[in-house]
Parts: sequence; structure tokens; C-alpha cells
Amino acid sequence: MKRGTRRIETQLAVIGTGIAGFAASIFALRRRLDVAQFGHSGAMAYTTGYLDLLGVHDQRVRTDPWAALDDLRRDEPHHPMSGLANQTIRTAFDGFTDTLGEMGIGYTRAGERNLSALLPNGIAKPTLSVPDTMLAGVTALETGASTLMIDFDGLQGFSAKAFEVNFAERWPALRSARLTFPGMENRQIFPEVLARSLETRTTQDALAVAIQPLLNGAEYVGLPAILGMHAPDAVLARIQEAIGVKLFEIPTIPPAVPGIRLRECFERAFPEMGAKLEPQLKVANVEFGASGATLHLHGPMEDLQVEASAVLLATGRFLSGGLQSDQHRLSETLLDLPIRQPEGRQGWFRREFLDPRGHPVNRLGVEVDSAFRPVGPDGDPVHEKLFAAGAILAHQDWARQRCGAGLAIATAYSATEAATAALG
Repeated sequence: MKRGTRRIETQLAVIGTGIAGFAASIFALRRRLDVAQFGHSGAMAYTTGYLDLLGVHDQRVRTDPWAALDDLRRDEPHHPMSGLANQTIRTAFDGFTDTLGEMGIGYTRAGERNLSALLPNGIAKPTLSVPDTMLAGVTALETGASTLMIDFDGLQGFSAKAFEVNFAERWPALRSARLTFPGMENRQIFPEVLARSLETRTTQDALAVAIQPLLNGAEYVGLPAILGMHAPDAVLARIQEAIGVKLFEIPTIPPAVPGIRLRECFERAFPEMGAKLEPQLKVANVEFGASGATLHLHGPMEDLQVEASAVLLATGRFLSGGLQSDQHRLSETLLDLPIRQPEGRQGWFRREFLDPRGHPVNRLGVEVDSAFRPVGPDGDPVHEKLFAAGAILAHQDWARQRCGAGLAIATAYSATEAATAALG
């Protein structure tokens, strides 16, 4: 059977389906641009759902991310967020979280200080914004409230006992317990399966009944992040009402429900908002011309050709496939954009694996100008209508700096603003 080629036109083509790509589409839609977005499932399932802005700078955990940004501008002027004003970054965060709320997943708005948010291995991390389903956990930790932490038989990578042990001095009123999840006896279980099971009222009621005898005066109950997939706020409210105490959830190890929730939320909402979304198609190649770009995509049944006036690249780093390496060089996978890097691999790493300064390879990536356009060795834009955002950018180490979501959201906002201006 002969393969067909479907053709579409758009003002802005967003390549990538991580937080930066979805944020760019949100900001473009809010600007009333015609948007098309492409990419595979990306690394969304590996996210905690927390939105970090800047949690660590100069090897120190920072409570005030806005003051930390001021220090970042002084110490790392080439960092992608250093050229952005705090108000610009706050506007980006508010626009992103407000839109998520409109889509059905509530998030806290950016405050003045980082929150101390719980992680599955019984520790906490600094972050700026959390899902509403996780906010009570921040409060319980902060106040040291009487809390019951629960895990389930057969669930790997989440231990309620680890919280009790690790927080013994800081949080003495924390207790742990283990339950058998309703209908999941004598088997290995996975967070996504539990979350989809809790979409039904029967399972919600059964879980509430199982929790109630264990409360013993607890003011809060913590669970792994399994409170439904499509309406977590409603699931939390119903179980919380049934047990009569505050309830919260904590991210699990990947693949984690909070990231899957976000991805499925975007995939449901974007077409209704007017975006052309192809989340399972990867762009094979891009040809630039005077009026924009032509994108070529290959699907299992048909090919897709996209005529775009501008392109925003948000393909991430190694995990998402935006960058790759061989024995000699690091390269950008789609357009082979120039990457300034040491002559050999010996310059990518420090001698000690756990060197507190991190490794130079983590700061390599695509160089951009002030309008977030990728530039060549001479500093000139590769193309006037090509923009980039997120983890693919050079001069940042998002994992060590606890700035992954902040980097994605802030640079996506600014790159989209620049693309809007370029499109007139």
C-alpha cells in the first residue's frame, strides 16, 4: 500500500514534548499563535511533578530562590536564566501554573520562598511550586504534625518506614504503616496501575476504609502519588473527606504518576485549545528557507510535512534524545547545531566522580543569543526563525542546581515571546 503524506501549516512548530515544549505551546496559545507540537513521550514520566526554580547555588541549598537568582546572575552570567528578570520568570511560572489549573491539575503559585517537598526515599528537596495534592505534605513536615505515612505490599521504590527513620529527629510525630491495596493482593504493583484503579469510587471507598483503623490520632496521612490519573484533586478531596484528616501524596521513583498525569493532561487539553499535537511522531529532518521551515515526520501509516513560519527546539538532553555523543564529540541530534566543547572527551569530566563542582559535560549544550536563537561559532543566529529552550541550552547544570522546571518554563516563555515578535 502506498504511503500518503499529510500536510499542515502553522505559525510556530514546537519540537519536543517535555516541560519546556509543553510550556512553549502554552505560552504560544496564550499569545493566540497557531501552534503545532511534535515529539515522542519524552522524559515526562521521569519528573516528580514539582516545579523547581533554583534550589541550589554555589553548592548551598537556597531558601530564597529570587535572591539566589541575583547571585546566579553575578556568578554565572551565561546561565540561560541570568538574562531574565525575576518578574519575567514569575510571570512565566504564574502563566504555566494557572493554565495547569484550568486544565484540571491544581498547582500552588510561585511564592517568595522555596518549599521543602518530600521525595520517595525519605528526604526533602527545595522547590518553588507543588501540585495541590502534595501541599499538605509540605505543611506537615514544616509543622512536625502527627502524620501517618503509608506504603503498600508489592510496591517497589517507596518506603514509608524510610520516612519514619530518616525524619526521626526532625519529625518525631511521624509513624509508618503498610497496607494491602484493595484488589491487589499477593502481587507486584506499580504506581500507574494504582492511580488508574483509584479513578473508580469503589476503590476510593475501599482504600479509605483500610486507612481509617490506622489513624490513631494522626492529623495527616501521606501516600505515594497514586490519587487518580485524570482528576487527582477530586480523588484527594473524596478520600480526605472519608478518612476525616488531611491527605497528601509524595512522588514515587520513575516512571511516576505526576509526570504521566501532566503528559496526559496536555494531550487531552491541547487539541481543545487549538494546538495541533502529534505526541508520538518524531521530526526526522528540518529544512530552513527564507519564509520559515519545512518539517518532515514519518509515522507508522503516513508521513507528515509541516510548513512552519518559526521553529522552537525543546528536545532536552541525553535522556530525551536532544543531545548525543560518540567517542569524539557531543552533538545536537536533529539539526547538528554547533556546540562549543573541549577538544577531547578528557575535558568533559573531572577526576573525581562526586566532585562537588559537577562535570563540565553537564554544562555543554546549544548556545543562544538574547532572543534564544541558536548561534554559530561567530555568534550569529543559525536562522532568524529558529529558537531553543529548556535543558538543551548550554551553561547550566539543572540537576545539581535544582532548576529543571524553572529553566524549562522561563526559557520557553522568553523564547516564545521572541518568536512572537519575529512573527510580527
